[in-house]
Amino acid sequence: MRTDIAFVSEGRTLRGWLYCPDTTPDAAPAIVMAHGFSAVKEQYLDRYAAVFQAAGFGVLVYDHANLGASDGLPRQEIDPVLQKRGYRDAISFAQTVPWIDPDRIGIWGTSYSGGHVIEVAALDRRVRCVVAQVPQISGSASAQRRTRADLVPAQLRRFEADRAARFRGEEPALLPAVSADPQQPCAMPGADSYAFFTGTEAFAPTWRNAVTLRSAELSRENEPGFHIARISPTPLLMIVAEHDLLTATDLCLEAYQRALPPKHLVMVPGGHFDPYVRHFDRTSAAARDWFTAHLGDAVRT
Repeated sequence: MRTDIAFVSEGRTLRGWLYCPDTTPDAAPAIVMAHGFSAVKEQYLDRYAAVFQAAGFGVLVYDHANLGASDGLPRQEIDPVLQKRGYRDAISFAQTVPWIDPDRIGIWGTSYSGGHVIEVAALDRRVRCVVAQVPQISGSASAQRRTRADLVPAQLRRFEADRAARFRGEEPALLPAVSADPQQPCAMPGADSYAFFTGTEAFAPTWRNAVTLRSAELSRENEPGFHIARISPTPLLMIVAEHDLLTATDLCLEAYQRALPPKHLVMVPGGHFDPYVRHFDRTSAAARDWFTAHLGDAVRT
């Protein structure tokens, strides 16, 4: 069974779905989930949630503030600090659900939110298990790889001009999230990014191919990898694509080496978006099994 839910985070109403296991539980473990940069819950998170639900988990899936079904202004602004606080408020909301065991809650994130769950798991000990799929590790390192060095000064000037305009009360500047034109600046360059997002428009109508320019600036400041060694003793599963250009494979693997046990690494062929479709069965099963092992009835700490 899936029901619509809403909860308040940082003064904004966040909306999503709550999945209840088919057998009504007395105290079920639960998983909190949200999507990556600019993405909304309809872009395959329902498929992951269904797998977890079938394994006996309650699942809370929601849209980040300013995106999709959730409230918040400016629309299409992606603030990593706000989104991490959203995860923590989602945990608080899950703990109020009568049939969820408040002491057995795990979190799952992917891409941008894959980095969020690394930081949240390191700081919030209510998290008993975490899965980070193709996570962003370092905003600054990712930005250096996506933007040629000679173009950086002009990009920084655009950030400064937008900040000044917003201070004057003007509308935020917007940037395409993806583009078919490799010469057009966008938040997530690459043909695979464009194919993934435009390929979901029919069943994810609330997704918009736009983010505020400030979202790109805030992304450069986002450094969840700094926290990875602090996740332990919470169990960490990291799912990494072998040829990921968006959240670079080598950055993920280097971060995984800094994580302390208990931890596990799953490598899948392909690029950043292959875990969602091409390798969905493998990535969803790996996450399901990790949560089952560490949030099962025997795991009560």
